[in-house]
Amino acid sequence: MNIEAKIAKELGIKTSQVEATVKLIDEGCTIPFIARYRKEVTGSLNDEVLRKLGERLTYLRNLEERKEAIIDSIREQEKLTPELEKQIKEAETLVAVEDLYRPYKQKRRTRATIAKEKGLEGLADFVMMELASHPVDKEAENYLSEEKEVTTTEDAINGALDIIAERISDDAEYWSYIREFTMKEGQIVSAAKDSEVSSVYEMYYDFKEPVKKAAGYRVLAMNRGEKEKILTVKIDVDSDRIIGYLEKKLIIKDNEYTSEYLKRAIKDSYDRLIAPQVERDVRNALTEMAEDGAIEVFGKNLTQLLMQPPIAGQVVLGWDPAFRTGCKLAVVDATGKVLDTVVIYPTAPQSKVAEAKKIVYGLIKKYGITLISVGNGTASRESEQVIVELLKEIPEKVSYVITNEAGASVYSASELATEEFPNFDVGQRSAASIARRVQDPLAELVKIDPKAIGVGQYQHDMNQKKLGETLGGVVESSVNKVGVDLNTASAPLLQYVSGITKTIAKNIIVYREENGRFTDRKQLLKVSKLGPKAFEQCAGFLRITGGDNPLDSTSVHPETYEVTTSLIKKLGYDLSDITSSGLVGISMLVKDKKKTAEELGIGEITLDDILKELEKPGRDPRDEMPKPILRTDVMTMEDLSEGMILKGTVRNVIDFGAFVDIGVHEDGLVHISQLTDKKFVKHPLDVVSVGDIVEVKVLSVDIKKKRIGLSMIL
Repeated sequence: MNIEAKIAKELGIKTSQVEATVKLIDEGCTIPFIARYRKEVTGSLNDEVLRKLGERLTYLRNLEERKEAIIDSIREQEKLTPELEKQIKEAETLVAVEDLYRPYKQKRRTRATIAKEKGLEGLADFVMMELASHPVDKEAENYLSEEKEVTTTEDAINGALDIIAERISDDAEYWSYIREFTMKEGQIVSAAKDSEVSSVYEMYYDFKEPVKKAAGYRVLAMNRGEKEKILTVKIDVDSDRIIGYLEKKLIIKDNEYTSEYLKRAIKDSYDRLIAPQVERDVRNALTEMAEDGAIEVFGKNLTQLLMQPPIAGQVVLGWDPAFRTGCKLAVVDATGKVLDTVVIYPTAPQSKVAEAKKIVYGLIKKYGITLISVGNGTASRESEQVIVELLKEIPEKVSYVITNEAGASVYSASELATEEFPNFDVGQRSAASIARRVQDPLAELVKIDPKAIGVGQYQHDMNQKKLGETLGGVVESSVNKVGVDLNTASAPLLQYVSGITKTIAKNIIVYREENGRFTDRKQLLKVSKLGPKAFEQCAGFLRITGGDNPLDSTSVHPETYEVTTSLIKKLGYDLSDITSSGLVGISMLVKDKKKTAEELGIGEITLDDILKELEKPGRDPRDEMPKPILRTDVMTMEDLSEGMILKGTVRNVIDFGAFVDIGVHEDGLVHISQLTDKKFVKHPLDVVSVGDIVEVKVLSVDIKKKRIGLSMIL
């Protein structure tokens, strides 16, 4: 198989692009590095395409390895024919390869192997003969043997039919047809184990849907219902048509003596040996497709969450709400340093509202707090009520924001949080994290296992390795898109930088502690275990503000410093002219980009990237994202009425809609059908993303069930 050509066809790109990318991957380059600094080589493939390319490369290389192992195994058995070798080499999926290997695989002792031990293969051959000239039971008499425990003709015939059933089930062509037929014509069917029991799975108590149309989120819901022993799930298919197909293939010419026996063997082979495995294969394929879809949605949601713009330059009060144990507060200065922590009890059962307000106001005055970040967990709405009352009573201008605290409890109980805040309890750590999440969402969220950040659906039911790898890739992409301040970044943030391992990240921190601030990117080469290759991969993503070389504060890679310096001089500037405001309008000075690129010995794409960076050095792509809604008032579900128009923040996007925070305790659901009337919506992500600020109309309010129906069709 030409792996590069196959990937190119699948991704709709040129084979030369794939070949160039594969070479870079094999040389140890990371996806963010290739996407940012090797555009000339790859033809500007973005990192989403590059990740898919990397995944397919791994799969297809593993497939080729498996093919070689199988060919060697069959060759050792002296059963490899040129035709079989060709079939295996041309197979495009692991399933197809395993189907071809099935007859040669070492089997555990089956009914067929026992029948072969009893010497019944000759009788099986007789039954499969088109021109058998006498009854099967008469032929079976030749195989009776006390010694081999074949005492009746019925024993002999049953053994022979077991051998035939296994032969049929060993044919790769039949498996391929039956699997494809089941995928096209089958139905996934679910039923309640006890229809009297109330559960969240009630819509699946009597449910069926064509396999080919099965929606991913419904497949995952049925899987979970089955796992919780509430549902039974199976695949229904027209078995008569499948058996009819097998009979046509195996009974070429009707024979009065053998045909009925063959039909028995065919039915047994399908019912006992093929159908159960095909059902498992189809369920697995459905689950895998559903998981892939859900993982992709989770990844896109996570990207949006990580790329939320930071609220810089504010002293923030982090508020981790709770009832019985009290609300934990942490004051964090504009650099993220924790200045103070305290516990207050404004919520039930203590309800010490006046005392809590007094303490909070004291913190506002003492530290100049301008923003309160309230976690959206238990007692969030009750805490919000207290905050709003206080803000109305005081002269200081303070806003508050509801912050998604998903994963905060996971972080606060982690080893990392213990290292960072050894003298804090989990509540204080959580409050500090909630404050920092608005100051720099990316820097704070990288400390949490991405799987614990709840912006997906059914994440606990899917392949955790695949989910972890995908989400790790999402975090890596986000961190490298934004860039990292080498002198302030934490180890958890550094370890997501291209080319930097956990060990190197820790070594950077150690170097910083022993030698003070980095003043030059080249100093990275003095960090233990950070060699030339790692330097090449990471240098452009690590920024130094106020260092020896102004280019160190930009995403210009050190490998192009000489070229960039020449370009700046050519355009009448000096390196010292690079400031945070950038060399505005520098791109306009390059009249002929092709000629300039040739003179500098670089490609036009690289020249474009350098010019963009010089105009806005170290620009933060998050600045273009929607800013969080800062609030000064509170609403409850009781305040809502049908037809009301409100602004809200998209908190989660799933297959059937989007959940929007409109400032009441429960997020409202905008069903996929209510996202827009301008076009057909294949998936909600085509219309909205996590963090988007949207205008919605209230369609329904169910206070008892705590459900709010919203529409974006105004």
